[in-house]
Amino acid sequence: MSSRSGRTSVALLLLLSVALSGSARAYRPFDATDAAVAEQGDIEMEVGPVGFLKEGSGRFLIAPSLILNWGLAADWELVLEGRQFVQLGNSAPGRRWAVEDAALSLKHVLREGVLQEKSGISIAAEMSVLLPATDGEGGAGAELALIASQRWDALTLHLNGAASWTRTHTPGMFASLIAEGHDAWVVRPVAELFVEAERNAPTTISGLFGAIWRLRESFSIDAAVRLARAGPVSTTEIRAGFTWAFGIGLPTLRRKQ
Repeated sequence: MSSRSGRTSVALLLLLSVALSGSARAYRPFDATDAAVAEQGDIEMEVGPVGFLKEGSGRFLIAPSLILNWGLAADWELVLEGRQFVQLGNSAPGRRWAVEDAALSLKHVLREGVLQEKSGISIAAEMSVLLPATDGEGGAGAELALIASQRWDALTLHLNGAASWTRTHTPGMFASLIAEGHDAWVVRPVAELFVEAERNAPTTISGLFGAIWRLRESFSIDAAVRLARAGPVSTTEIRAGFTWAFGIGLPTLRRKQ
């Protein structure tokens, strides 16, 4: 199979899986998530048609990035996600594309709070199976995350903490703090700080800054820049995409984006 036909087949496969079904941690444009789930019978598609990643001397297109959230029951959500990386330039031999960061997750709201239009902190848990990359690097893994969200008049915060058995079969951890502007603003600024550690690997420290523009209640677009460092390796990533929520059964209230 040629490199070009392989990339096309993987992209079509991912898109088909989304069509037939309707972050692990996922909430555009962040690396982590919030303590909310899609309403029962609803689907939320988070799509990044194309992005750019520069990691050390390597340069990649991320095309596409896809996340599917399905509200399979009250306070329960099933999440399928993955990103296709296409290497740019001629710096390395071998396969030039791979589907990475793929995961199948089950998310549950443990305590209904401000994100469910109730009082107090919203708390959720997410259990994930980390799927192997298509380039054969690493195997499968698992992750358990706890998420807490709180909203004030001008600020919403989401705190994530996770423990994992990584794809390289070593213990790891992840922590993230997401900050969002006023939820009523049509365009709101957003930011994220996260730390990721894995045994026998450099700790990654990352910051993200961007904005979410809500065009209507069920559709929003986003753009962000992420800067990270892991040991001597610096990373710059540009993200842009959209989130679209729609029902596949009886009409329900959708989570605000």
